[in-house]
Amino acid sequence: MFLKMRSILLLCVAVVFLTSCSEYQKVLKNTDSKAKYDLAEKLYNEGDYKRAVRLFEQIAPQYVGKPQGERVMFFFADCYYKNEDYYLAGYQFERFVKSYPRSEKIQEASFYGAKSYYELSPRYTLDQTDTDKALSKLQVFINTYPESEFFEEANAMATELTTKKEKKEIEIAKQFNKLGKFNYPILISAITALDNFISDNPGSIYREEALYYRIEATTNLAMNSTEDKKKERLEDALASYNNLIRYFPESKFKDEADDLAKAIQKELGAYTATVSK
Repeated sequence: MFLKMRSILLLCVAVVFLTSCSEYQKVLKNTDSKAKYDLAEKLYNEGDYKRAVRLFEQIAPQYVGKPQGERVMFFFADCYYKNEDYYLAGYQFERFVKSYPRSEKIQEASFYGAKSYYELSPRYTLDQTDTDKALSKLQVFINTYPESEFFEEANAMATELTTKKEKKEIEIAKQFNKLGKFNYPILISAITALDNFISDNPGSIYREEALYYRIEATTNLAMNSTEDKKKERLEDALASYNNLIRYFPESKFKDEADDLAKAIQKELGAYTATVSK
């Protein structure tokens, strides 16, 4: 009995599904925009975004300038977002914002347009073009809608993306520092990269790391410099150590930094003794 009832239920579900598919295919091939609009909205409300977006794609151009155009364009963009097609979602939300600046949906469209690019942001080792675009969009949203219900989430995303970019910058500087141990002129590039990072990102979670690696880079450069440049570079390395200790007196790098400072002071003493002879 149970198996019979189960079979009947499955048959009913199959009939409903096939009927729905048949209706969808019929409307999809139809030229009636109103029928497509009605079914597209119905599918959207049911969460069937993949089929809904095909219908919205067909009718969107026909509703430009019409009262329903605003609604169609928002649903169209949101379908792409719900389908995780973030490139097209970002593009369509941008179009919506430009086309309907006074819409009740303007905040939502602006936020999800920015979030689309946030979703496209790759891991820190890759090109960060989409990250830059997402940050730009998020910053505009944050500045424009400080009272928005999406404000906190937008701030959190902007912080996450900023940290990702900082991670990329610090890793590049560290790579220069690593290569510089075998090719000393590269240490100049490492120091420049670290200086830029420290100057451009004063509140970064990687600031302590940058200050420490500047000690490493400047120390290695100084120790392997010609006599006419050694004293100035040793003093620069010691200044790097003092900066780390001033800002991070309990630094996790303190032991390593202390060892480098001792080596710098020893070399400075030897240099002074040599010069004074």
